[in-house]
Formats: sequence, C-alpha cells, structure tokens
Amino acid sequence: MTKKKNTYFNREISWLSFNDRVLQEANDENVPLLERLKFLGIFSSNLDEFFRVRVATNKRILLLKNSPEQHINKKEITQLLNDIYNKVIIQQAKFNKIYNELVEELKKNKVFFLDEKMLTNEQLVEVKKYFKEEITNTIFPLMLDGRRPFPFLRDNTIYLACKLTNTFTKNKKYALIPLPTKIKKRFYQLPDKDGETNIMFIDDVIRANLDVVFSSLDYHTFEAYTIKLTRDAEMDVDNDLSINIVENIKNSLKLRKKGLPVRLIYDAEAPKDLLRFINQSLKIKHDELIPGQRYHNFRDFIKFPNIKKNAMRYEPLQPLYIPELDLSKNIFEAIQKKDYLLNHPYQPFTYVIRFLREAAIDPHVTTIKITLYRVAENSNVVNALINAVKNGKKVIVLMELRARFDEEHNIFWSNKLKEEGATVLYGVPGYKVHTKMCLIYRKENKRVQLYAHLGTGNYNGDTAKLYCDHAIFTSNNAITSELHKVFELINDFKPTKYKFTNLLVSPVNLRVKLLALIDKEIKNHKAGKKAYIIMKMNSLVDTEIIDKLYEASRAGVPIDLIIRGICCLVPGIDNQSKTIKVISIVDKFLEHARIYLFGNLGKEKIYMGSADLMTRNIDYRIEVCFPILDNEIKNDIRSLISIQLKDNLKSRIIDQYQINDYTKNDFLDNSSQDEFYNYLKTKI
Repeated sequence: MTKKKNTYFNREISWLSFNDRVLQEANDENVPLLERLKFLGIFSSNLDEFFRVRVATNKRILLLKNSPEQHINKKEITQLLNDIYNKVIIQQAKFNKIYNELVEELKKNKVFFLDEKMLTNEQLVEVKKYFKEEITNTIFPLMLDGRRPFPFLRDNTIYLACKLTNTFTKNKKYALIPLPTKIKKRFYQLPDKDGETNIMFIDDVIRANLDVVFSSLDYHTFEAYTIKLTRDAEMDVDNDLSINIVENIKNSLKLRKKGLPVRLIYDAEAPKDLLRFINQSLKIKHDELIPGQRYHNFRDFIKFPNIKKNAMRYEPLQPLYIPELDLSKNIFEAIQKKDYLLNHPYQPFTYVIRFLREAAIDPHVTTIKITLYRVAENSNVVNALINAVKNGKKVIVLMELRARFDEEHNIFWSNKLKEEGATVLYGVPGYKVHTKMCLIYRKENKRVQLYAHLGTGNYNGDTAKLYCDHAIFTSNNAITSELHKVFELINDFKPTKYKFTNLLVSPVNLRVKLLALIDKEIKNHKAGKKAYIIMKMNSLVDTEIIDKLYEASRAGVPIDLIIRGICCLVPGIDNQSKTIKVISIVDKFLEHARIYLFGNLGKEKIYMGSADLMTRNIDYRIEVCFPILDNEIKNDIRSLISIQLKDNLKSRIIDQYQINDYTKNDFLDNSSQDEFYNYLKTKI
C-alpha cells in the first residue's frame, strides 16, 4: 500500500486567509467605528506588502530559466498567481462593501466624508483656501501624450489620473497628479458645524481645484480617478557583508524603487479610454489589473484624524505597573533577586528604557551589547545607548540593516551610533540577525555579573504599544552565560563551534531541539503517560516541523496551536492531524509573541523567543528562544495560554476549509486580550 502523503496549505493562500480575518474585524459591529476603519487600513497595508514581496517573488520565479536542479513547476506557480488575483478581487469587493457600510454608519454619528461635489458654497470657500495655502505648491502634474516617454510611476504612490476635455472642440488630454501624502496628511478636516464633523480626502481637495491646477490650458471639464502601481520590493543584497554593506543596501534600495510592476489598482469608474491609454503605456498584464473604488492606500486610515467622539474608539488601556520594579532604587539589584516578566502593551516599555538608562550611568556597568532589528522613529533605545557611550561605557550594537522596509531607517541609526562612538556590527553573511536580546556586563564583588533582557518583540517603543509581546529580565547564569556565547557567534560565525544547553539558537540547535521535544511527547504518550504540546506563533511554514507535529498527532498527542498569520499545517485530517486544533486571534492589539510549551511529564517546559517556525527563521536567521525557569513567570505564561485557548470572541478556527469561523464554546464571553489584562491587574 502506498503511504499517503502529508497535505499542506499553500503559504500564500493561507496568508490571504489571515488577511481575511483582519477584514472580519472591520466588519464586526462590536468593534468601534473608527477602529473598524483602522482595520481596513491594516488590511490594505498588509495587502500592499504581500504584493510587493510574495507575489513579486513568485513572478521572479517564473522569469527564471529552468535548470535540472531547480525543478520549478511554472504551471503550478502560474495557477497560484491566478488563484491569488481571483481571491484578492473577491476580497476587494468585500472591502468596498464594508467601507461603504462604514461611511453610512459614520453619518449616523454625524461624521461625514465629503467629496468635491457635496460641498456647500461656504465649505468650497474653505477648501479652496486650504488648497491655495497648503496644497498648491506641493503638486506637480505630469502631462501625458504619445510624443514623450510615459513617466515612471513610483511604488505604492497614489496618482490622480486626469482627463481634460475641451467642451467645444472635444479635444482631450490626459495627465497624472502624484498625491503629496508624504508631506501632507491624507485627510482634511473642515471646521465643525452644528456638531457635525466633515472630512475630505486630499484627493477630493485636489479634485475640487482641478480648474485651478490646469487653468493655463484650454480645457473646460476635468475628471480625476485614482490609480496605484505596486512594484516588486524584494532586494538583491550581496551576502558579502564587508565594510561596503551600507553602500550595498543603499544601491539595492535604489533598485527596489524601480522594481517590476506586480499590480495596478484603479478606480472602476474611470473612463475606458483613460484606462486604455495608461495600461498600454505601462504594459500591465490583464491579470495584474485590480478594479477598486474611488480611493486607494487605505493604510492612511491607520492615522485617521483623532475625532473627539470617544465611543468610536477603544478606550485606552491604563498601563499596569510592576510594583517591585517601581519600588526598587536600582533595577539591577531587583533583577538579581528574581526574574521579571514584561507583558506589552499592558505593561509599559519604559522598563526597558530604565534598564538601559540605569546601565548608562551605573559606575559598575562596563559594557552593553544589544541587537536591533526595528527601532522607533524617535528611538529612546538608541538615545539611551548613545548616553551610555558618552558616560564611558562600551556599547556594541548589532544593527540588522536588512530588516525589510526599515533599511533606510536602520542605516540612519547605525550612522548615528557610530558617530557617537558605539561599535556597530552589521551581522552575518546570508543570515539576518532577528533575535531580540540585550546583555549588560556589571562588575560586582570582583567578578562580572551579567544581566539580560530577552523578548519576543523589537526594541521599539512605538510598536510596544500595539503589539502583544513578552520579555524577561534575568540574571540567571544558565541564560546569561549562553547569551554571551550568542554574541560571540554573531561576531565569529562558526555555528559548529558553539554548544547551547539551555537556549534554542538558530541556526545552531533550534530545529534539532524542537524536534527532540516533540519526539519526547510522542514517546511519553505511547508509554501511556500524559503528553501534550501547545505552540503560539505568527507563522507555521516549515514542513519538517509540520511533519513532526503530524507524527505526534498520529501517535495521539493532543496539540493546540495559536497562529495569528500563515499556517501551512492542515488540522483535523484523519491519520494526519486529527488531534491538532488551530485557532487564530485577531483583536485590537497584534498578537506577536512566540511561545512553545511541552507537557514534559507534568514538569512543563516553556520557551519564548523571536523565532516563528518558518524555514528562514530556523535555518537562515540568528534567533534565540529562551527557557522560562522562574515558576511564577511560568504560571503567568500558562495562564495566558489558558485564557487564549478559551477565547470565543476574537478567536477564529483554522480548519481544512479556511472559512475563518469564530470559535464557539461553553465558556462565558471571553476576549483573551481583555481577560489577560484583567488577570495582570489582579497581580498588582
């Protein structure tokens, strides 16, 4: 009998299923109205990146010349791209329906979106004044005709495609106006009147003034429709991380801006002659054309004006503080006594800043080592490190320049740190440094004591307010001594040279250790002993790990997975994954933590860290997953997991059909984010 092959979800289709869950939040009537608009923005932003990276990557593969070693099935990839475009068109229609419904709901709350045709004479005067004072000097129309090359369209920039017509001669002309959204806000709020809030897209402010923009030309009627071109944003970076790495990244960024088109979104109301002219000029393939509505780049809704109508937003959480840390005069003395768990965004990121700030002025601290992947625009972390340098500390920073879409940002901060005297490292050839760790060296009683901060999220005070992440402070030598070796590994990349007993480190031992931990649960279950596996992550893609989970399921091991994004594992299949349950939680905050829990005969082993279970994270990045050794912290993490597994308001079931049904169970209504916040409140 032929052994049945394991089945997997395609990662791109699984990702689209995840983005559909984001769209569900925009469609949820229990979510405040302006938060629903924000979820439309998140959906749009996610989809932009998906096309710029994943769709672009598949299109690149189609352009490769086959070799005997590659085994590229171009027919399958072509079919996949067709499936992607078809699903996106369906989602776009759903998106448009939700948006139109939200506009109507906002009207009931006296919030109105006005276009150029809806303005009263009084409002038109205000809009024209705003255009003249704020906008007119920021727009530069590009005239289109067949006599000169079609202008280069920038990636993910909104353009107004304009049609100008002479009423008498019927002559027509086309033009493009790039929207100045990088220097001007996307939304213009007119003065409130009679308790009404009126909002205009900057697109419509310009539409209301097209006669002014083109006043020097002999045309009488003006039409404008938004278009947006998405380009391949994958970067070709030479893995030779020599002293020229910064120039290498800069050159790749220039090439990114000229990437091949992968999608053109256009206003479905645009006249056919205008679309035909643009499409023929850009040479966009038919399947890359995505009809949309009047407005694009809904990611701008993430920064929608802060309208003072509280019921339309989530109530801001009051930060929960950690009394023992707050009462301690010296954070190192507190950490020496016990480990501490930080839970963002419920507990403030300021504890991390305090950790670095005190290290910068502590006379006993000699050295600070840290890895930075994505930092905030105005980074208090970097400022604290610079302060440490000025106070005579040795500061060593691993700045990962290849953090996608943050490359320019990271180049800026790395130059700033170097100028101030910090030692800046740029990583390892072929391996992104994705781990989030900081190690502080402090002289105590004639020896060096190490203090560490390790987490699941970036050293970024902005995202720490939006992402659910966990971190620990520890001085436990079992962890800190091995972290010291991880920094050595980064500096002297010889994976076979380093051994780790407690930490799971990519690419050294993470794969082997995880497989062994799963094997142990299989062995225990077969021996009639209690066994189980619970994992929480952003993405599960690696087939070797999935196959091992399938093996555990066939053996009867109960497995619970909490996966926010991509899940290539197909649960609930007889003789493959019958004992595996998968849920995805999408709520007001982004679930970002990675937690791996194993029954271990009643002495649970829990690891947290930076690594999702994707092949790139396990084999081609430097990642660290660290054990939770403190029993109190173990209890807190176990409580979190239990709360999330009971979620029946924001949890969706991932099953073989990918329908994203909400979880239904016998528990009281439970939003796990609210419930965990309340749990942490009880500990103050």
